[in-house]
Amino acid sequence: MTLTTCHVTISLDGFLAGPDQSLDHPLGVGGLALHEWHFDADEKGHAADIAARDDLLKQRGAYVMGRNMFGPVRGSWDGDWRGWWGDEPPYHAPVFVLTHHPRESVEMAGGTTFHFVTEGFEAAHARAREAAGDLDVAIAGGASTVRQALAAGVVDEITLDIAPVLLGAGERLLEGVADPGLVPLEVTGSPLATHVRYRVGR
Repeated sequence: MTLTTCHVTISLDGFLAGPDQSLDHPLGVGGLALHEWHFDADEKGHAADIAARDDLLKQRGAYVMGRNMFGPVRGSWDGDWRGWWGDEPPYHAPVFVLTHHPRESVEMAGGTTFHFVTEGFEAAHARAREAAGDLDVAIAGGASTVRQALAAGVVDEITLDIAPVLLGAGERLLEGVADPGLVPLEVTGSPLATHVRYRVGR
């Protein structure tokens, strides 16, 4: 059965990204500190972080992400921005990007194609499910897109990597979200993060 999952890192005070996201600070000011567990997983050698990193990078059939996660461009699509990830993004599958501004699909090396959806979250998710086949759909972020997914009732599981970092401001993941009925399924951790996988009860 195809599941819709989400796997994101948050600060101890619940922020997915710091304030003032920009080209110089794609995760907001201070946001990079949230991901030390991920970037240094092999070097630090913590088994929980390595397992969480491997789950995060596991192949999915399709992805849904918000425009802010795709890049810093606002308004109409000026220029030729093709994402943060270089010529070969790590998705290797169709990615459906929520936006208010139409744009032709962007095909990248390694099997990633970014499709730009102007009809809203539910349309993007429906297209992702169709494209995923028998594989899972992942809600990649950012915070607004995860909130929309929870509000739509489509998330089956969510994994939160909780970093012991206080950002104080930025994009709070669960701001205004009705209780989704989270049931813990697995908890692991290291000095760099606590990884909690939840079933979303509906």
